[in-house]
Amino acid sequence: MTAAAHSRVTLRVQLFASYAEALGQDVLELSLDEPASVLDAVQRIRALPGGDKLPQRPLCAVNLSQVTLGAPLKSGDELALLPPMAGG
Repeated sequence: MTAAAHSRVTLRVQLFASYAEALGQDVLELSLDEPASVLDAVQRIRALPGGDKLPQRPLCAVNLSQVTLGAPLKSGDELALLPPMAGG
């Protein structure tokens, strides 16, 4: 009997400003076990070198819509991690 193969969710992650600087890149490709949530992606990113500089609960958007950490992800999604903005 063989173990069932796990489906994977592959997504593109956009990093901006201080998050891109911390991780040394502005785009990541992630592959996560299905089912996957934004929290799963954030935890994976925080485990990368420099990822510890990201907050536990960053502001996130999937496919240009703001989401919570519990939002589900599917293959082909684009996740954006948005640092705090200052302005006037």
